[in-house]
Amino acid sequence: MTVRILQNPWRLLLAVNAVVIVGVFVHKIQLPPYVPYIHLLVDYHFGFIKRALIGAVVALFTAKVPVWLVFALGGATWLATSALYARLFQNTFGFTARTLPLFVFTAGSLLFVATAALFSIILVLIHHIHLLMYVPTIVTIVVIRHYLAHGCNRTNIAFGAIALVAVSALFLAAQFLGTMPIPEADFVGYLKTRMADPSRTDLLQFAYIWYQPLAKEISDTWGRLPHNILGVPVFALLIWLHTPLWRFFASLIGALASDLHKRLVIAALIGISLAYLVMFAMVFDYSRWISNWAVCMFLILHAVKMLPAARETELIPAEDRKTNISGLVITLIPRVGIVRPF
Repeated sequence: MTVRILQNPWRLLLAVNAVVIVGVFVHKIQLPPYVPYIHLLVDYHFGFIKRALIGAVVALFTAKVPVWLVFALGGATWLATSALYARLFQNTFGFTARTLPLFVFTAGSLLFVATAALFSIILVLIHHIHLLMYVPTIVTIVVIRHYLAHGCNRTNIAFGAIALVAVSALFLAAQFLGTMPIPEADFVGYLKTRMADPSRTDLLQFAYIWYQPLAKEISDTWGRLPHNILGVPVFALLIWLHTPLWRFFASLIGALASDLHKRLVIAALIGISLAYLVMFAMVFDYSRWISNWAVCMFLILHAVKMLPAARETELIPAEDRKTNISGLVITLIPRVGIVRPF
């Protein structure tokens, strides 16, 4: 029995992943929710400002924001995201014994473009850095799933260009016009009126981020660089552990029937990665950027799988010893962290 599990451990690894997720959530509950909580307090009371969409939505339902709402919203988001990704994986590859290794490693109209633009706008209103973090991936998926699948004409090209300009303009407005128009003391005073427990002033210590200019963020990032750069070998190791997945991805691209599709996908991957390099130079949440970059790669993989292929791509082998070891190590790593590894 033990030998059989070691030879094909993927069902066990999925169970371990589930336990790890629960453990990380319990760990998070015990930490003070400094940044997430204040984002639930900030709204558009003083006009258009950056990072205020979530707080504005919360304000529609409650005048006082309890701390537990951070964990309720976070937990619900985790569950919804997990369910949606499971559905995406099922639609793309299906759930069988042969596709389990791949799942562990990754744990046709204008309406499609309009929906993508709407989600991009929402992401930018939540946090303007999402323009670099997720919007390039959304654009890539739209190109693959809509323009390459249904063809290009003047109407859909113009619609896509207008949507892209609108999202970019919103980013510029949030970045350069979205600072708080009142003194920080008055801002903090208003946030206290929205707190269920105004005595928890420790949860307002990050109010300064609504006043911090881009130049200061870049300066802080470069000031921390000598220390944070020490985590790069760990990031490289984590990426290397996903080698079976990257090989499968490369084979998937190589199997595409159209050379144009291959070139566009490769160019998109380079563009998305360059956007993350820009984030590395601007904001120091390096561990988070690595994780989000990997998520973007996984999403592009699913989009590429939907393109016409000249041949079938072999899945990640389920009984390869090196692959099993990589999957086991990845599964046992509970979290990557936000700024520094783990």
